[in-house]
Amino acid sequence: MLGRVNHIAIAVPDLASAVAAYRDTLGADVSAPQSLPEHGVTVVFVELPNTKVELLEPLGADSPIAAFLEKSPSGGMHHICYEVADIITARDRLISAGARVLGNGEPKIGAHGKPVLFLHPKDFFGTLIELEQV
Repeated sequence: MLGRVNHIAIAVPDLASAVAAYRDTLGADVSAPQSLPEHGVTVVFVELPNTKVELLEPLGADSPIAAFLEKSPSGGMHHICYEVADIITARDRLISAGARVLGNGEPKIGAHGKPVLFLHPKDFFGTLIELEQV
């Protein structure tokens, strides 16, 4: 069911500083910032030869990233995103196996313009998992 790792997401308290560190210190190619109000975040992608790193900061006071950063003020790994061929089939299989899909269970459109779902971290050893249909 799982395809390749699409990206690893890191929550950051200051996106501009994080971009500077990845671009200027590590020499990475970094995308332009993209605001995603439906998800409560502003994101950039660090482009790597084999995957991407998503840097995300809160967009608004109700952002789930704001709550994350309250617990980890300097930031940290937020989630890992795996690709799936059919997100509805994957969702239904996971639910039938007892996994919990966050939200209302319906995919939202993610930063790449494709359907995404998140799985409860308690079902996957403390790791928030995002599935993205490719």
